[in-house]
Amino acid sequence: MSIAKMIAAHPDVADLNEPLALAARHAMFSAAICTSCADACSAEEMDMRQCIRTCMDCADICDSTFRVATRRTGSNDLVLQEMLQLCVTACDVCAEECAKHDNDHCRLCAEMCRECARDCRAAIETI
Repeated sequence: MSIAKMIAAHPDVADLNEPLALAARHAMFSAAICTSCADACSAEEMDMRQCIRTCMDCADICDSTFRVATRRTGSNDLVLQEMLQLCVTACDVCAEECAKHDNDHCRLCAEMCRECARDCRAAIETI
């Protein structure tokens, strides 16, 4: 099952906005990856408080963005654009923080955040 197929099956969707569907998908993935990274950071021996906070904030924002982006009944374009922009900001900040650490979970989290931010930027242009 894919997010794009689910959105396309909505009765109010005549033409699927592919960039928005991809941004929603990656926001969902980013929420999961950031949550996992925050948990892994809590097991590190060094002080990872800032990274944990950044990842948790990003996870919550990505989750909310995914949820708003998949709602297609009616419209709320201004809020959707603002959510996507906030997701870009949160992902950029999280990627920057994770890039400071030399461990695989932070490297993967930073990579996912960069992908999500890129896709959210592209989706903003389509709204």
